[in-house]
Amino acid sequence: MTEAPPPVPPPQTPAGGVKPHRGTAVLVLGILGLVCCVICGIIAWVMGSKDLKEMAAGTMDRSGEGLTKAGKICGIISVPLQVLWIIVGILKAMAAGSAQMQ
Repeated sequence: MTEAPPPVPPPQTPAGGVKPHRGTAVLVLGILGLVCCVICGIIAWVMGSKDLKEMAAGTMDRSGEGLTKAGKICGIISVPLQVLWIIVGILKAMAAGSAQMQ
Protein backbone atom coordinates (compact mmCIF):
# COMPACT_ATOMS: atom_id res chain seq x y z
CA MET A 1 0.00 0.00 0.00
CA THR A 2 1.43 3.39 -0.95
CA GLU A 3 1.12 6.32 1.35
CA ALA A 4 0.60 9.90 0.30
CA PRO A 5 3.68 12.13 0.63
CA PRO A 6 3.75 14.40 3.65
CA PRO A 7 2.25 17.86 3.10
CA VAL A 8 4.63 20.62 2.10
CA PRO A 9 5.04 23.17 4.88
CA PRO A 10 4.25 26.82 4.03
CA PRO A 11 7.21 29.06 3.28
CA GLN A 12 8.87 30.42 6.38
CA THR A 13 8.96 34.15 7.00
CA PRO A 14 11.59 35.89 9.12
CA ALA A 15 10.92 36.75 12.73
CA GLY A 16 7.96 39.07 13.07
CA GLY A 17 6.05 37.55 10.14
CA VAL A 18 7.28 40.06 7.55
CA LYS A 19 8.64 39.43 4.07
CA PRO A 20 12.42 39.59 3.59
CA HIS A 21 13.74 42.77 2.01
CA ARG A 22 15.08 42.92 -1.57
CA GLY A 23 17.42 45.83 -0.95
CA THR A 24 20.46 44.18 -2.50
CA ALA A 25 18.58 43.31 -5.69
CA VAL A 26 17.17 46.84 -5.97
CA LEU A 27 20.64 48.34 -5.47
CA VAL A 28 22.25 46.06 -8.07
CA LEU A 29 19.52 46.91 -10.59
CA GLY A 30 19.93 50.62 -9.85
CA ILE A 31 23.69 50.46 -10.42
CA LEU A 32 23.20 48.48 -13.64
CA GLY A 33 20.76 51.17 -14.73
CA LEU A 34 23.44 53.80 -14.22
CA VAL A 35 26.13 51.83 -16.01
CA CYS A 36 24.51 50.14 -18.96
CA CYS A 37 20.78 49.51 -19.17
CA VAL A 38 17.89 51.92 -18.71
CA ILE A 39 15.47 49.00 -18.25
CA CYS A 40 17.33 47.95 -15.08
CA GLY A 41 17.01 51.50 -13.76
CA ILE A 42 13.26 51.53 -14.36
CA ILE A 43 12.88 48.15 -12.64
CA ALA A 44 14.93 49.38 -9.65
CA TRP A 45 12.78 52.52 -9.42
CA VAL A 46 9.52 50.54 -9.45
CA MET A 47 10.74 47.77 -7.11
CA GLY A 48 12.25 50.30 -4.71
CA SER A 49 9.06 52.33 -4.53
CA LYS A 50 6.93 49.24 -3.90
CA ASP A 51 9.30 47.84 -1.28
CA LEU A 52 9.60 51.13 0.59
CA LYS A 53 5.79 51.32 0.79
CA GLU A 54 5.70 47.79 2.18
CA MET A 55 8.42 48.64 4.70
CA ALA A 56 6.46 51.68 5.85
CA ALA A 57 3.35 49.51 6.21
CA GLY A 58 5.30 46.99 8.29
CA THR A 59 4.86 44.04 5.92
CA MET A 60 8.53 43.92 4.80
CA ASP A 61 11.76 43.71 6.79
CA ARG A 62 13.07 47.24 7.38
CA SER A 63 16.71 46.21 7.73
CA GLY A 64 17.21 46.71 3.97
CA GLU A 65 15.67 50.17 3.85
CA GLY A 66 18.97 51.95 3.18
CA LEU A 67 19.91 49.61 0.33
CA THR A 68 16.44 49.94 -1.14
CA LYS A 69 16.52 53.76 -1.00
CA ALA A 70 19.97 53.83 -2.59
CA GLY A 71 18.86 51.48 -5.39
CA LYS A 72 15.72 53.50 -6.03
CA ILE A 73 17.73 56.74 -6.21
CA CYS A 74 20.21 55.15 -8.64
CA GLY A 75 17.26 54.01 -10.76
CA ILE A 76 15.72 57.48 -10.72
CA ILE A 77 19.03 59.07 -11.76
CA SER A 78 19.71 56.45 -14.44
CA VAL A 79 16.54 57.06 -16.47
CA PRO A 80 17.13 60.71 -17.51
CA LEU A 81 20.86 60.06 -17.78
CA GLN A 82 20.34 57.20 -20.25
CA VAL A 83 17.77 59.25 -22.20
CA LEU A 84 20.33 62.07 -22.41
CA TRP A 85 22.97 59.66 -23.75
CA ILE A 86 20.53 58.37 -26.36
CA ILE A 87 19.75 61.94 -27.49
CA VAL A 88 23.47 62.78 -27.67
CA GLY A 89 24.08 59.64 -29.73
CA ILE A 90 21.30 60.54 -32.15
CA LEU A 91 22.60 64.10 -32.52
CA LYS A 92 26.14 62.81 -33.17
CA ALA A 93 24.84 60.39 -35.79
CA MET A 94 22.87 63.18 -37.47
CA ALA A 95 25.91 65.47 -37.44
CA ALA A 96 28.11 62.75 -38.91
CA GLY A 97 25.51 61.99 -41.56
CA SER A 98 25.16 65.62 -42.59
CA ALA A 99 28.96 66.05 -42.70
CA GLN A 100 29.23 63.11 -45.12
CA MET A 101 26.58 64.58 -47.40
CA GLN A 102 28.52 67.82 -47.91
